[in-house]
Amino acid sequence: MTKDRFLLLRPGEARPGRVPLPPAFAVKAMTGDTETRFSLLEVTLARDIPRHVHHQADECIYVLEGELGIDFADETHVATKGMFALLPHGVPHALRAVSDPPPRLLQISSPGGWEHYLEDLFEAGPAVLTDGALDPAKINPVAARHSIAYEE
Repeated sequence: MTKDRFLLLRPGEARPGRVPLPPAFAVKAMTGDTETRFSLLEVTLARDIPRHVHHQADECIYVLEGELGIDFADETHVATKGMFALLPHGVPHALRAVSDPPPRLLQISSPGGWEHYLEDLFEAGPAVLTDGALDPAKINPVAARHSIAYEE
């Protein structure tokens, strides 16, 4: 047992990363904290996430507040407070805010690495946007480094 990996974060506290992330993406457990097993973020989904596929990581979502639209394969679902979704790797999916204010959720990626993708994405800045929305053609070069592909 390694006690040096113990973490205790206060409400609103997040782990610092290589690139500062907006408050909507609060990293609670980094990939390095969990020996690459997973990463955990508290996310406020203010911007819809277009259809994409994770080639390696499973994504788990637990809705803390609000309503989250989930398009998974050829199905559409709405997850409300207290609901959980497992999005296995290899299956295309999209996420969108159904409620106002936008949903707040816990997002787990296993194996970890999601926070590193977000760091790269925010480092790229507006270069991955078209008219304020994520542009799959522009985001794919960043996403590919993390085994993620957006449908164009």
